[in-house]
Amino acid sequence: MHGIKRRSGRSTNRQSRGSGHDAIEAAEDDARPVRGVKAPPCKVLLLGKSGQVGWELERCLATVCEVVALDHQGMDLANPDSIRKTVREIRPSLIINAAAYTAVDKAEAEAELAMAINGIAPGILAEEAKRLGAALIHYSTDYVFDGTKRSPYTEDDEPHPLNVYGKTKLAGELAIQAVGAPYLILRTSWVYGARGKNFLLTILRLAQEKKELRIVDDQIGAPTWSRFIAQATAQILGQILYAPDGKAAPHWTDISRTLRCRSSPYVTGVYHLSCGGETSWYGFAQAAMEKLRHTSAANRPMPQFSPIPSAGYATAAARPAYSILSNTKLTDTFAIALPNWAHGLELVLLDLKS
Repeated sequence: MHGIKRRSGRSTNRQSRGSGHDAIEAAEDDARPVRGVKAPPCKVLLLGKSGQVGWELERCLATVCEVVALDHQGMDLANPDSIRKTVREIRPSLIINAAAYTAVDKAEAEAELAMAINGIAPGILAEEAKRLGAALIHYSTDYVFDGTKRSPYTEDDEPHPLNVYGKTKLAGELAIQAVGAPYLILRTSWVYGARGKNFLLTILRLAQEKKELRIVDDQIGAPTWSRFIAQATAQILGQILYAPDGKAAPHWTDISRTLRCRSSPYVTGVYHLSCGGETSWYGFAQAAMEKLRHTSAANRPMPQFSPIPSAGYATAAARPAYSILSNTKLTDTFAIALPNWAHGLELVLLDLKS
């Protein structure tokens, strides 16, 4: 099995290798320099270290650069003073914001808190990055789109979020862009993993508790493993820090300058980062059960799944019916392509089994 692929192009045409156990190591190899080459100075402030993506990121980046990883106790994103004070104390050359208010339905009743964390805090982080001459990597969501399109959304498509969560995430994107600091906004979709709160873990838990489950079948997206997101981020950072031969080029050692420079192949902006393929929540759950059926004891009880429309499952927040993201810009710029969602699911289930 293979992990994230590097496509032919401007970058080294090597393919990341590894299974669920060594895929992170492969991403680290792509990011680290050759032996004997001094690493360029890079202190990363990672926010959201306890989250799905942040937990994986801390492990991916540990051998690439100095990482200061914080959770909500280390920085309160709802408190602007806490943000400014912490960033100025740490003085990073790169801020990676993997923290967010992600309770989509709960956000409808906690719009002010969701906006503080998702909409206002990213702009403050961008301001502090600009003040330090640093750069910012920020994660956003497919939920900035309304789902009325029936072909993959590109970065040039105009966002029209349907719910408070999507609106606050879009506000965060716009706040970052308004500051003028160098940034990468990585929009991803249907994030899940072996830890935290996500659809896969919820389905696996309910499958042990119930004989029948009714699951929405008319929302289409691309489930994306949090480890793939972390690996891709590590590869992007490695490409910015090092030349294709693994050496630290002098004009690449300044992340901020590199992302700001229009003559650089790495330009500031929004990129879509999600797995290939598409499925529904019902299809995702069915695939998980099928894979478990082949790897579990024959006497393990499996629930009966029934597909239902969104109208048959009332939620506080509306969801887009179609939120597939086009990854073409990411592949063209960084020569990175995430695998099909089904491959990620297989690897996560192997991780959970071990």
